[in-house]
Amino acid sequence: MNQANLFDEPKLDEPAGKQDVAPEVDAESGAAAAAAMAEAVAGAEAEAADEIAPFGGGDGGGDGGDGGDGGDDGDDGDGGDGGETLVLSTFAERAYLDYAISVVKGRALPDVCDGQKPVQRRILYSMNELGLGHTAKPRKSATVVGDVLGKLHPHGDQSVYDALVRMAQDFSLRYPLIDGQGNFGSRDGDGAAAMRYTEARLTPISRLLLDEIDLGTVDFQPNYDGSYEEPSLLPARLPMVLLNGASGIAVGLATEIPSHNLTEVAQAAVAMIRNPKISHDELMALVPGPDFPGGGQIITPAAQIRDMYANGRGSMKVRARWKIEELARGQWQAVVTELPPGTSSQKVLEEIEELTNPKVKMGKKALSADQLALKQLILGSLDTIRDESGRAAPVRLVFEPKSKNQDQTEFMLMLLAHTSLESSASINLVMIGSDGRPRQKGIGDIIGEWIGFRFETVTRRSQFKLKKVEDRIHILEGRETILLNIDEVIHIIRNSDEPKAALMERFNLSAIQAEDILEIRLRQLARLEAIKIQQELADLRKEKQTLMDLLENPSSMKRLIIKEIEADAKTYGDARRTLIEEAQKAVAEQKVVDEPVTVIVSEKGWIRARTGIGHDKTQFTFKVGDALHDAFECRTVDTLLGFGDNGKVYSVPVAALPNARGDGVPITTLLDLSGGVRIKHYFAGPASTQLLLSSSAGFGFIAKAGDMVSRLKGGKAFITLDEGDLPLPPSVVGQDASAVAALSEKGRLLVFGLSEMKTLTNGGRGVTLMELDAKETLLSAAAISQKGVIVHGTMAAKPRELEMSGNVLAPHFGKRARKGKELVQRIKASTLAPK
Repeated sequence: MNQANLFDEPKLDEPAGKQDVAPEVDAESGAAAAAAMAEAVAGAEAEAADEIAPFGGGDGGGDGGDGGDGGDDGDDGDGGDGGETLVLSTFAERAYLDYAISVVKGRALPDVCDGQKPVQRRILYSMNELGLGHTAKPRKSATVVGDVLGKLHPHGDQSVYDALVRMAQDFSLRYPLIDGQGNFGSRDGDGAAAMRYTEARLTPISRLLLDEIDLGTVDFQPNYDGSYEEPSLLPARLPMVLLNGASGIAVGLATEIPSHNLTEVAQAAVAMIRNPKISHDELMALVPGPDFPGGGQIITPAAQIRDMYANGRGSMKVRARWKIEELARGQWQAVVTELPPGTSSQKVLEEIEELTNPKVKMGKKALSADQLALKQLILGSLDTIRDESGRAAPVRLVFEPKSKNQDQTEFMLMLLAHTSLESSASINLVMIGSDGRPRQKGIGDIIGEWIGFRFETVTRRSQFKLKKVEDRIHILEGRETILLNIDEVIHIIRNSDEPKAALMERFNLSAIQAEDILEIRLRQLARLEAIKIQQELADLRKEKQTLMDLLENPSSMKRLIIKEIEADAKTYGDARRTLIEEAQKAVAEQKVVDEPVTVIVSEKGWIRARTGIGHDKTQFTFKVGDALHDAFECRTVDTLLGFGDNGKVYSVPVAALPNARGDGVPITTLLDLSGGVRIKHYFAGPASTQLLLSSSAGFGFIAKAGDMVSRLKGGKAFITLDEGDLPLPPSVVGQDASAVAALSEKGRLLVFGLSEMKTLTNGGRGVTLMELDAKETLLSAAAISQKGVIVHGTMAAKPRELEMSGNVLAPHFGKRARKGKELVQRIKASTLAPK
């Protein structure tokens, strides 16, 4: 079992402030990693009974293990009779897998049932046991941390305190579970005071997790040394994993679950209970997206958000919210009142400072043209920035423009584009499922698994209450019997050597009833007490019937759970904070005259732009030994894309390219091509242009040119490539395109419908275009229309073009991922182009 390659370096403890964001990969690979990890968990647990004795040295330790001779450090064991000799690589692999399982299940991932990581669950349970409810007097955080460490969580005290602090931060959790007294940090990154200074107690909403803990709703398990018992889960009355979300990095897995609105999640849970076959779109109508603690505005289209919640992975754009305040004499100022997750006022101030006072980059002698242009843009637009945040306004960031005549919308778009006032929020819904395995889940699976858990806890709660009621009825029936025969009972007790046995025999009582009667007080024998017993019995028998009906009738159970969810939503629900309203991503650019231009790229990577279109390409001049690679007729407002051999896409605004009076500039001066990256192909055109992107491994997908644009010179990871794979030339998907043509290294051509392709806005590997033989590669792929395709190649060492359409092309039509058919003419094909 080779699982070592699944894992990366873990992050065990979750900090109190901003969380690390999981690196973005395509949804398919993310789900595959989660599935692989789940299988690893299952396999490792199945083998948990097999102890590993490294190198035959017994179990080691101070006593030398079971088979060794001992020693202070356990290094002297000689193999013993019961030892198991293992190859070092085998032991390391198994030991690392054990470690990985411990991190995944015991540290980093929340559980779908109660939404808590183990350390959070232990903190809440410990505080509940200490009597620190929302009405109690707060106690020192050090007391809570010490109790958690000593009884339940034998790890670092700072990691426990960090988790406690985060659970008390209203800017980290949508619904804080701990009420902190003292300095618990700030959204600007200020740390909390030491645990000896701060105090804590539970918040009212924590009752959703703890109120039913003593009603037999969940299993308890021994703690780390068997001296204490702790709950394996908390009986959550709402899907807490969605309400507060989670963030963490395990081994080979990461999770990034955003927070959501309680009222909306409760409505979705009720809707799914009533209709287990509810569609994904119906669920998303109730829960349209995250509801972040700091508010903000989600500008990602609703359709993309729906896809993210179906797959359990994605990335959305969130921007700050602001208002314009009118001042005297026509002046105005923009005031930011809500920030995206992970952004603080201090961070924005630092970004503005970096833009207005840029530093020379390492290895450079002066500021770059981009740095100077951006500095000029900011200084020419922004006059003053002030942070007026305080108790009255948690976020109040004031921006004053240079001139009152500036366009307010353009002013804010500039700030959004160049600071974290607009940023990305990742979604990676990985958690421990109800089966105990880590999985990436869609929102329907999450709510469905919680509903199953809730039905189980309510069933166990009802069974627990029924047992209590039956026990009480049994006691009261015994008392009722003796009150009807009180004189005889007293006579038996006074005159019998074994009154318990005598009472049991005379009145047909159980041992429990007889013991209760013997311990009853004389004042409880009054007539008034008999009336109370009869009334209590009547009430208990009615309650018993209700509980039995609840356990026997699924519809009654369903109605009760819905009623409880709606009651909790009414008690703890609130209005949505985050606005979901689609908008275009902010791209602030200096005013560019929209005019036609020709972008010229040489074989050696020299780039320039020439005004106008329709130029004679044979008249383009280059340096000695260089030649034309490609030329694109586009407009100055478009973007030049470069496709690197590492799968990244690099972008440069066409307006930023030098004019064609000289030879241009090397592409390396415009982009950061570190690590020996080479640009294999180029494209220049409108952001709305759809491109067919493919790789030599035979995979491909469709994306818009605008999806690949990045402000970073280091490019944007977009095409997933394995070692040895290369990107193929992009093909424009025209409005008349209806099919895709794929050409293999061995001269096989396959044509299939364009509808079989997949669109990936965030990039990825794509779908299989063509089945390839071992070590065979894909040469070219192009989107074509009904006019057909042109095959470029050579014949007898001379360039040839083969035009194919109609009946000539028909034999090559088939389904995607098939092998296709060899070309009839003996042409050594190299590339395809639409006819």
